[in-house]
Amino acid sequence: MLIGYPVALTLAGTSLVFAGIGIFFGVFDGSYLLATPSRLFGIVKNQTLIAVPLFVFMGVVLERSKIAEDLLVAMSGLLGRFKTGLGVSVVLVGMLLAASTGIVGATVVTMGLLSLPTMLKRGYSPSLATGTICATGTLGQIIPPSIALVLLGDVLSSAYQKAQLDMGIFSPDSVSVGDLFVGAIVPGFILVIFYLLYLWAVSKFSPSQVPAHGQESEHANLKSLLLALLPPLLLIIAVLGAILTGKATPTEAAAVGAIGSVFLALLKKKINGENTKYVVRETTKITSMVFLILIGASIFSLVFRGFGGEELLQAFFADLPGGVFTAVLLVMVVIFLLGFILDFIEITFVVVPIIAPILLMMGLDPIWLGIMIAVNLQTSFLTPPFGFALFYLRGVTSDTVKTEQIYKGVIPFIIIQLCLLILMAIWPGIITWLPSVLYGAN
Repeated sequence: MLIGYPVALTLAGTSLVFAGIGIFFGVFDGSYLLATPSRLFGIVKNQTLIAVPLFVFMGVVLERSKIAEDLLVAMSGLLGRFKTGLGVSVVLVGMLLAASTGIVGATVVTMGLLSLPTMLKRGYSPSLATGTICATGTLGQIIPPSIALVLLGDVLSSAYQKAQLDMGIFSPDSVSVGDLFVGAIVPGFILVIFYLLYLWAVSKFSPSQVPAHGQESEHANLKSLLLALLPPLLLIIAVLGAILTGKATPTEAAAVGAIGSVFLALLKKKINGENTKYVVRETTKITSMVFLILIGASIFSLVFRGFGGEELLQAFFADLPGGVFTAVLLVMVVIFLLGFILDFIEITFVVVPIIAPILLMMGLDPIWLGIMIAVNLQTSFLTPPFGFALFYLRGVTSDTVKTEQIYKGVIPFIIIQLCLLILMAIWPGIITWLPSVLYGAN
């Protein structure tokens, strides 16, 4: 992977080569590979994963409809009179985009093109401006409906069922994508509040990084804000409301969102041949990437188990001093470090299926574990050198902004996300409270 070979083919190809070597030397149980056809067929017919292309489609349509542009212009116009008004606007619009599109790349690129030149022109330091945009873009990882949570929910559901069987418990209970969506709402809002508090702290204690004063705008009126805000807000309410009230599964709600995004695009008169072709191609490309990585990761996990890797890990975690605390801490540190070199999709499909059943057998709440992993994975978009949000922004930023300034700008936001992880570890109720209120979960 480090020399640039495709991740999905690396996972599958390397695993099969090692399986062949293991069979030749008699150290690999080849019967595990017999499960490959049923595993791959199960991926293709998985009802939960149908939500992936639907949410991707919804996000790409909204991106192409210039919803973000209208929101940012209206919000910055209303808040522009305050010193950090434009920065606050970027965070709030990013939160709304996260709850409607969930595509990190689209949010970062859109914000980079629309707001970064204005922020620099008004006197924001390059590091603060780029850090705010990158961090805001990653909110799509944790605020539902998030593609990352859809993938993580599917993996955790399988891991939970496996842990139950390994413990001799035959129960129909499982963890669903909807459970993760509900569990992520409070942490997502807390993260937004932390971002806003950080901008306030910078304006208070390091005023050289923000404009000396705000700037009035001709767009500063409530009517323009409501006109820009209402369409995506109604779409968010329709999608999340259907899930939270139990009226629809995440997959069905994703279909509602896809249809709703097309309706909004029609209202804005953005449906034409060029945009339709772009939407279909992007949706197909992203969906194909996700499923191909999932197939490669499935083969990898089968070979890993054939070599007895799971038993070795279980024994290793069981022998750790400190029990569950040390095990969770070690896993979180490993996931955080892997985020420097791997995308969240590879970590979700390769690492989580291996470690999640072991941690769940230790008695951890699956919703709590899922959101902890999701927030941890969110940092993978910000951590240099391979943070994807950094790449996205670098691609649309002028040469006057140095790469070191982008790296410097995201460090405080990485620390903020790690602080949120610590808070959720100390007070699990941050995650589990809302699911328990809505569903009566423990």
